[in-house]
Amino acid sequence: CLYDGTATVAGLAALVLRLADDRGWERFAYAGISLGGAVGLHLAVHHPERLGALALLCSSAVFADGAAWRERAASVRADGTGPLVAPSTGRWFSRPATAAGPLGTRLLDDLRTADPAGYAACCDALATYDLRAELPRVAAPTLVVAGRDDQATPLSHARELADGIPGASLLEIAHAGHLVGVERPRAVSAALRAHFAPASGAPGPVPDERAGRN
Repeated sequence: CLYDGTATVAGLAALVLRLADDRGWERFAYAGISLGGAVGLHLAVHHPERLGALALLCSSAVFADGAAWRERAASVRADGTGPLVAPSTGRWFSRPATAAGPLGTRLLDDLRTADPAGYAACCDALATYDLRAELPRVAAPTLVVAGRDDQATPLSHARELADGIPGASLLEIAHAGHLVGVERPRAVSAALRAHFAPASGAPGPVPDERAGRN
């Protein structure tokens, strides 16, 4: 069960594979941010035959001490996710205007109203997650994207990923916090389209960077 304190990144990755199987996707490209990136990295390490390409955005091979995540899980189970909104604002966004704008407000509201059991389960998963020793096993072409102002997964985390994964590329994006795709959508979209574009094709049109910015 995902909600009894035993959730793992491996379990979340198994759900992704179940979805891929239901869709008939024997091999697929994967991009994930933060915990989503951890899930993608697990897939690349343990199910390399399924991934054709990988992008890790503001993610890490290990996020923090497990005790800190257990503590956050317990706090959320007791008090909900509302108390996390204020500290998350500065971690997620490098600019107050983004946090106060329509998209930033919606994302913070999503956090405030998130299911406590589900959020706590994600904390449980991160408490036991550590793939630092497994990075050399990643065979999928990998792009690592980092926000230079990211406080949740600082640049050192991104550089560890890029240095440890054979052939990985690293893109550092200025003026962006943890939600790099929200603050710099044009730069992130362009990088992802180029990384995932078929060798014989060209990337599609890139959306205006002003979308998602305030």
